[in-house]
Amino acid sequence: METPIAIDHNSHLPLHVQVENLLREMIKEPAYQNGKLLPKEVDLAKRLGISRNTIRQATNKLVHENLLDRKKGVGTKVLKKGVTTKLDNWFSFSKEMHKKGIDFKNYKIEVSWVMADEEVTSALQVKKGTKILKLERLKGYDEGPFVYFISYFHPRVGMTGNEDFNGYLYDILENDYHTVPSISKEEISAMLADSKLAKLLAMKSGEPILFRKRLVCDPGDRPIEYNLGYYRADKFKYTIDIKR
Repeated sequence: METPIAIDHNSHLPLHVQVENLLREMIKEPAYQNGKLLPKEVDLAKRLGISRNTIRQATNKLVHENLLDRKKGVGTKVLKKGVTTKLDNWFSFSKEMHKKGIDFKNYKIEVSWVMADEEVTSALQVKKGTKILKLERLKGYDEGPFVYFISYFHPRVGMTGNEDFNGYLYDILENDYHTVPSISKEEISAMLADSKLAKLLAMKSGEPILFRKRLVCDPGDRPIEYNLGYYRADKFKYTIDIKR
């Protein structure tokens, strides 16, 4: 069923917000999901009886959210499913996806206790061989996984391994352990999938992966979590806004 192309000029809701909501409904339709171009801005403006600037304002919002792809001389269409996150947005991955309205599932949640190796020792500032809680999570869409996380937690936090990691990780830290994640130190690079990662992420060995190291600290700059993230490069991208 096609979405009626109409807005309420008597509504207290701003016109650009109404158009944004209209576009959100339109892009759910199978035809647009399969690559059909959205109506041109000028045609949509005439049909709704509003300015092109209002249409553009609404469209820009969805382009910024990576829901639409607009190309000059071609038109605007639904962007193929993928995940985009900002470099300055490092809160709970699950919470971020929920806020974006992106449905995902946990393919794997595995908890174990390991002895800190040299890398983890250096990151968490603990003695080599310290017993550390390790959390592995594999997340993705119904069609397949796209990200694999490995987290190591400082013993100071007091986590037991019996937590429900289906919830928001940083909510668990704050609410259950009164530990507030405040600082994130990140390192991002590209790498090729080895056989283990390829199997986990349902891709071919040697295909590109976005690799992120993240050290999360409390307000006192004390390490809380050392996190390694492996993202399918064809399903994920980082963006950054720079202001002068």
